[in-house]
Amino acid sequence: MRILITGGAGFLGSHLCDRFLAEGHTVIAMDNLITGSTDNIAHLAGHPRFLFIHHDVTNYIYIEGPIDAVLHFASPASPIDYLELPIQTLKVGALGTHKALGLARAKGARFLLASTSEVYGDPQVHPQPESYYGHVNPVGPRGVYDEAKRFAEAMTMAYHTYHGVETRIVRIFNTYGPRMRLRDGRVVPNFISQALRGEPLTIYGDGSQTRSFQYVSDLVEGVYRLLFSDEVEPVNIGNPGEFTIAEFAQIVNEITGNKAGVIYRDLRTKDDPQVRQPDISKARRILQWEPKVSLREGLELTIPWFRQELQRRGEL
Repeated sequence: MRILITGGAGFLGSHLCDRFLAEGHTVIAMDNLITGSTDNIAHLAGHPRFLFIHHDVTNYIYIEGPIDAVLHFASPASPIDYLELPIQTLKVGALGTHKALGLARAKGARFLLASTSEVYGDPQVHPQPESYYGHVNPVGPRGVYDEAKRFAEAMTMAYHTYHGVETRIVRIFNTYGPRMRLRDGRVVPNFISQALRGEPLTIYGDGSQTRSFQYVSDLVEGVYRLLFSDEVEPVNIGNPGEFTIAEFAQIVNEITGNKAGVIYRDLRTKDDPQVRQPDISKARRILQWEPKVSLREGLELTIPWFRQELQRRGEL
């Protein structure tokens, strides 16, 4: 297959490029590099089945020749991004999704949308099944991302029902691993970077809020299986293992040997979700998928990459 991955120079997009190339497919990665980096795909330079195109997907997308699948992963994806790039976040979710769907329709390609657990907002149902419609503040600081992805899901379903485009929707829960941005504002890079520097880990709030962390290889496997499935409705892909932020901080400090402990600060945004845990019964049933990598295993695979990056930047 010949596959276009928007956001292909990003954290998730670059790992997807690796997987599809490893499976023998031809991959075109498209990215405007607003949050992505060519460092993430530098190892693919010169690969005979890989092409990188520097382009903003909110503008018309032109690709010469056939395309069999479009995976739309272009989007800022961290709280810092939402605050610094609110218009761009909305545009890539709305206009970018529209342009990517238009390309898929023109090429007769299958389309897979990278949606997010953030469509559930600060959930009142726990864990979150795909049938839950969410509890989202559309005018809060996180609304630009939450509503962009909710709109993207609606646009994707409209193209499926009205134009007959083959579509798939993955709702991604917290994912971590090598190639995350060091300063993207999310808890995994924050904690690991602070721990490696020997600093206390900063917990926003009282640390009782929960998250579910999945290692990137598990996410990639779930996306791959979903693309080749027949499921049109959204599917949660995440690790149902739930940890409080305080518990997560303790694990990071243990693995890194950081003795500095933690410090507490006020919550950064009032809409910060208090709980987050996927119901993955649908993925288990339809895709025969479930995560394989435990949190400790995943962190032990991730921390050396962060150490190397901090050393490369002269910060260790």
